[in-house]
Amino acid sequence: MTDYTSLIDAETWAFIERTNSFYPPDTVDYGIERQREIYDRMCREFHAGYPDGITVETTALGTDTHRVPIRIYRPEGTKPLALVLYFHGGGFVVGGLESHDDVCAELCLRTGCTVVSVDYRLVPEHIHPAAFEDAMTAFYWAADTQGLPVVLAGDSAGGNLAAAVAHASRGHPGAPVGQVLIYPGLGGDQTKGSYVTHADAPMLSLRDIDFYRGVRFGGAEPMGDTRAAPLHDTDFSGLPPTVLVTAECDPLSSDGEAYRDAILAAGGKAEWFEEKGLVHGYLRARHTVGRARDSFSRIVEATTALARGEWPY
Repeated sequence: MTDYTSLIDAETWAFIERTNSFYPPDTVDYGIERQREIYDRMCREFHAGYPDGITVETTALGTDTHRVPIRIYRPEGTKPLALVLYFHGGGFVVGGLESHDDVCAELCLRTGCTVVSVDYRLVPEHIHPAAFEDAMTAFYWAADTQGLPVVLAGDSAGGNLAAAVAHASRGHPGAPVGQVLIYPGLGGDQTKGSYVTHADAPMLSLRDIDFYRGVRFGGAEPMGDTRAAPLHDTDFSGLPPTVLVTAECDPLSSDGEAYRDAILAAGGKAEWFEEKGLVHGYLRARHTVGRARDSFSRIVEATTALARGEWPY
């Protein structure tokens, strides 16, 4: 058993306890609608508001038969460096434009980039590959119509989608110039690494991961489908410069290391940061936990560098 009393500091424990007061650890045992109600309420309680210096617009992409809602955050009074296409976390089951609203607003202000949050379809109503298809719709819109370099970003399930888009968009004239993946689930080997060491971590356990995976696919996971599990690809060449930021106390952390190694082995650029003592979902703690604040600054710096076409690692 991992001793989290020594790994996790008092600030982070306070964040965990506050989260659990809204979002009980056994929430996966509840029905989907109840899970969404609990998650949405928690996100409202953590919402930090908008910083000054940005404008926000909510609209939708697609056709009359299927629309993909998006929210666009633009820096005021300056030409944006790039367009950051952001995919929210939530296990493909919960989340939307509101759940990561303040994160995207702050990312916009601090990077000087336009940030576009994508409200992709959720499971179980729309099983895989519906979310991926919506992510690609957003990518084609961004790359083909917005006239800015595209940086992909996302946390947890959203990190999975961002990486899937990076793999699928190789060769496109507007292929992403970088990707920033925050504690992503990429389909790693559950028999080793953090999947074993942190199987019972606070905030996200292996049991939670198995639940979300089962709901996502409506049954068995499709093997070899890189739209679902980017680590299952057999070719990691041609991917954009990639920065991975994971939490030490998280079963998914080893996915960051494995993905970095696969890109480096294929001759690409990748950097992995494992944030000591942090837990899955720590973006919501960026104003109350020193370690999370520092990590968010690292995410901002990485996004800004990629938007500028720089590689400082």
